[in-house]
Amino acid sequence: MLFSELHFRSKSGPRGSIEVICGSMFSGKTEELIRRLRRAQIAKLNVEIFKPKTDTRYDEYAVVSHDSNSIQSTPVDNSVSILLLGANTQVVGIDEAQFFDDGLPEICVKLANRGIRVIVAGLDMDFQGRPFGPMPALMSIAEDVTKVHAICVQCGAPASFSYRTADTNTRVLLGEKESYEPRCRQCFCDNAE
Repeated sequence: MLFSELHFRSKSGPRGSIEVICGSMFSGKTEELIRRLRRAQIAKLNVEIFKPKTDTRYDEYAVVSHDSNSIQSTPVDNSVSILLLGANTQVVGIDEAQFFDDGLPEICVKLANRGIRVIVAGLDMDFQGRPFGPMPALMSIAEDVTKVHAICVQCGAPASFSYRTADTNTRVLLGEKESYEPRCRQCFCDNAE
């Protein structure tokens, strides 16, 4: 993937940036995304929020955390649709980034180069502990990466893995506590045969 605009910087106007919030299931990624976006709204900035249209677990038109905090969003089919945002947008939030296409990093670069603050949240690894979707590329180009941790349900240690309890090997399985649990590396590896 070429990031032709990566090194372009406007000499005038606001400076954009890319922030990534990543971690396992139940680690508070969406909660942190909502917190940052609410602070931007309190500062009276123009905020637009996007999520993949396929993520309908809690609400079709809202980003919702496991703690039931929510913020209105626009569901989109692909990353290019994010570019259709309003002309006065100052902050863009993107949830469940791992479900987007591989073009998402370049879209985020374009937005940041326009002076927009881009805040992205998503799983950094799939249920097998492998890098997930566009997240590795996003993490490499971001000015700021925050990795949040859940608590391992087996031993209580910090958890960075999403262990799948459902009996399926499909890479994408929308689910919650009935299908996943957070695990530390040791407990993830002990049970991941």
